[in-house]
Amino acid sequence: MTRPRFLGPLDLRLYGKGKWITLAGFGYESAQYLKPIIVPAEFVTDLASVPRAPLAYLLTAERAPAPAVVHDFLYQWPAWTDRGLADAIFLEAAGVSQPELGIDNEPGLIRYLMYGGLWVGGWKAWRDNKRRAALNPIWTREGWPEAP
Repeated sequence: MTRPRFLGPLDLRLYGKGKWITLAGFGYESAQYLKPIIVPAEFVTDLASVPRAPLAYLLTAERAPAPAVVHDFLYQWPAWTDRGLADAIFLEAAGVSQPELGIDNEPGLIRYLMYGGLWVGGWKAWRDNKRRAALNPIWTREGWPEAP
């Protein structure tokens, strides 16, 4: 079994209101998936989408950016077909601490609140998949980079 870990630092740049773009490829090895998940450079994400309910936003906004990028990629990548596994990988990744890469784990309560939000609200993003076209329209038109 693989020890969950990120394969390098997350390098993001603000790319418009509420959007970020990866400046370099970014990888994650999960204990739940056999292959490394490689998010390509120039992938656009909105990070962890948190409802604007005051308490939920106060507790979870701007947390877990590295796991959120991996999760957003899995939700948008056309070859990925398992929503439940994508959500489980987010929960796992939010518990990984790699200070040498600038990645801190989230406390258990926060991880599970965020995971619960994915479970409750992620179905719409998964079903509609409008985010793929809204965030990454060039790849949607021209084809997605190959990922392992």
